[in-house]
Amino acid sequence: MCSMFHVSCHMTFHIITIFPEIFESYFSESIIGRAKKEGLIDIKIYNLRDYTHDKHKTVDDTPYGGGAGMVMKVEPIFEAVSGIKEKIGKDKKARVVLFAAKGQKYTQSDSKRLLDYDDIIFICGRYEGIDERVRENLADEEISIGDYVLTGGEIPAMVLVDSISRHIPGVLGNPESLDEESHGEIDLEYPQYTKPEQFNEWKVPEVLLSGDHKKIKEWREKHSE
Repeated sequence: MCSMFHVSCHMTFHIITIFPEIFESYFSESIIGRAKKEGLIDIKIYNLRDYTHDKHKTVDDTPYGGGAGMVMKVEPIFEAVSGIKEKIGKDKKARVVLFAAKGQKYTQSDSKRLLDYDDIIFICGRYEGIDERVRENLADEEISIGDYVLTGGEIPAMVLVDSISRHIPGVLGNPESLDEESHGEIDLEYPQYTKPEQFNEWKVPEVLLSGDHKKIKEWREKHSE
């Protein structure tokens, strides 16, 4: 089980999608890519079409009662989730997350709360929605990353993997960044500058060049949003 208080930990993210190739580039680069190589996190992508049993690999169908668009079927999602849970085993703590516009708004607190799980299974929807029986019987919770509509759950999955992984010790290159986030100081966004001290006529505030850490801290608090 992962916790921000452990010296080291490992978390596995399982992503169910009909577009597995979407994740290749983002998860191979930068902090997430390095965390994977160092074994701090593992990201497993599952093509939902692999859990279908017809020659067309059908994952959607028309909705009962009529309506525009197609709805993702419950059967392949059930098989995917069940198969993943079987591989995880009962000795690990797992959580199934469904991305939906009507879900609970995702926050920094949620990114820390989800560290309590060894494995997180993400269900990425598409089309006009997912059979309601997935929400009722398979998902442990529904999450939304904002008050807007996306074409699928792949981007929200990337957001959660990134934001959760940052709390795992060793993922961020600078330990101070993790320490600040652990104490909730992520909410204090203050202006930051780097070299050169002056560009055109734009100067770095003198207090940041002073070396006086107390004054710098006071300035940052005053100018934080």
